[in-house]
Amino acid sequence: MQTLRVNLGPRSYDIVVTSADRAGLGPFARQRSPGTTALVVTDEHVAGHAQSVKQALEQSGFKAGLAVRPAGEAQKSLDVAAALYEVLIDLPADRKTLVVAVGGGVIGDLAGFVAATYARGLDLLMVPTTLLAMVDSSVGGKVAVNHPRAKNLIGCFHQPRGVWIDTAMLATLPDREFRSGLAEVVKYGVILDEALFGYLENNIAAVLERDAAAVEHVVTRSCRLKADVVEKDEREETGLRAVLNYGHTFAHAFETAAGYGGWLHGEAVAAGMMCACLLAERRGLVPATLTQRQMRLLEAFGLPTRPLRWSPDELLATMRSDKKALAGKMRLILPRRLGEVALFDDLPETDIRAVLQQ
Repeated sequence: MQTLRVNLGPRSYDIVVTSADRAGLGPFARQRSPGTTALVVTDEHVAGHAQSVKQALEQSGFKAGLAVRPAGEAQKSLDVAAALYEVLIDLPADRKTLVVAVGGGVIGDLAGFVAATYARGLDLLMVPTTLLAMVDSSVGGKVAVNHPRAKNLIGCFHQPRGVWIDTAMLATLPDREFRSGLAEVVKYGVILDEALFGYLENNIAAVLERDAAAVEHVVTRSCRLKADVVEKDEREETGLRAVLNYGHTFAHAFETAAGYGGWLHGEAVAAGMMCACLLAERRGLVPATLTQRQMRLLEAFGLPTRPLRWSPDELLATMRSDKKALAGKMRLILPRRLGEVALFDDLPETDIRAVLQQ
């Protein structure tokens, strides 16, 4: 077991990385919640994991309910959030009720949004079951649902009381989902940690085979990197946290064009990172060798490196509505070198269009 601390003053919390330790979850939750009730929110794909979590909570004194939703990005909607409010009312929930998100990024975002908005805020515990959620979305406090015209447009910041990562849960994760999560790990290497990028290049087979030591390394290192950024810019007020969105402005447009769920988030991020790197190369910020290294690694992990034949006009329209845009002007994260990126707001749309067409 490893414990990482996210230092945010009164909103500080621990990230525990362990393996096959279901019994430890109950006491972890009990130490962080004064309440007597809990609602476990999950989807059909990981209902078995969620049932084990529910039992662990009950063994630690919680009266626990279970809400099982269909799987997929379509669950991130205001209508589904409203349905979960009804579940909380029927529980019945009070202001000390703990919401426990057991699943991937969709469940974490949805349950987190519900926790943040019900009764002006309930405690939240993240129990990620996918690699992408373990290394990225479970940490940092961003919760949201989608709008038909833009991903994650309706949301807020709501830090969890803790994050419990049991890497043994990855044993049931489909291969496509596992590879999708690797895109976010590659992202951390490009934006913050050249050594992590090199580790991935040198351990492709071990990572894809889900070697226990390799998985533990990439999960703990990714969580530490994200926690370091969140500690310095919790609410994206200084611009530092924006680096975590490398490739994401493109990616969110791809996800919208594909129809939510057509592409997994990590697949869209992989193609988005390639577009951002090509744009940086076009602007003379990075050499072609960096673009090539990134492409080789993403391809080795079986991830897409270019968008499908979607309309550049439609993609650009979506990108203009991205949350980082100001007055309709796009702001993109581009690499300066391996391990360092920066925010740019002076990029001509002609260059962005050229990359999309390329």
